[in-house]
Amino acid sequence: MIRIVTTVFPLLFLAGCMSQLPAPAVDRSSTAGRSVNQPVGPGYYIVKRGDTLYRIALEHGQDHRDVAMWNNITNSAAIKEGQVLRIAPPVAAAETGTDGAVAKPIELGAGVESRALDQASSSPDVAAPSGALKREPRVGKEPYSDEAYARLNKVGGETVKPAAVQAEVKAEAAPAAPAGPDDVAWMWPTSVKLSAPYSDGGNKGLDFAGKAGDPILAASNGKVVYAGSGLRGFGELVIIKHNATYLSAYAHNRKILVKEGQQVSRGQKIAEMGNTDADAVKLHFEIRKQGKPVDPALYLPKR
Repeated sequence: MIRIVTTVFPLLFLAGCMSQLPAPAVDRSSTAGRSVNQPVGPGYYIVKRGDTLYRIALEHGQDHRDVAMWNNITNSAAIKEGQVLRIAPPVAAAETGTDGAVAKPIELGAGVESRALDQASSSPDVAAPSGALKREPRVGKEPYSDEAYARLNKVGGETVKPAAVQAEVKAEAAPAAPAGPDDVAWMWPTSVKLSAPYSDGGNKGLDFAGKAGDPILAASNGKVVYAGSGLRGFGELVIIKHNATYLSAYAHNRKILVKEGQQVSRGQKIAEMGNTDADAVKLHFEIRKQGKPVDPALYLPKR
């Protein structure tokens, strides 16, 4: 009897210990705060540590209020690391491919020309508007001479110049090509001296050293999409959206004179120079193309 007890007891003790072992740990840190069902691709952005809604909007050339609306965000401080945000309008995000190209349906022509295989190339059949075929007369050929050229190209008593010459004359007389829809008529945002140029590896704009209260002017027409101090490192900041491509930013102001959503005109006073979040009184000015900083000196007129 004693031998049976001594044999069974260790087995029961071992089974009890095994039932108390902790469950294996699962590392879910890679998907924390993120829905695996949400799409990630063109037009979307995954929130990183330290991101703010204002900075995300600025980096992608958008109004932070639009980004909040597209993502049903009521509290701009409530975004979390790993969260997927839409950072492009719904229609633009749907139409834009991975390479940024916009997909459009192929348009078919109104009709297809048909001709016999043995038909001469000098007398093509041309489709008439009604759909019937219009047969052009055959063109005769003769050796080139100045007299033949003058006779064949005389219209209304005037000799018509060759097509190449006509094209050259038209090109010289034509006015300059109109500006594109995303072009901006830029001006300098201040008259004070430039203190630091743009640098790819450092300064992402132009710095101007002035006095407290010096006027800051809108560099072109546009809409104020941000006015405040929510972006660390910029102090009191104004951001103007000029079109779908370009933004301009004006940082370290002492006083902001415009409000979000306000339309401003080129040359309008929008702020006063200051030193908020800076070690000296200055204006830090940026031009952003599709959210990315570019050298303003390449866009501003020569001084």
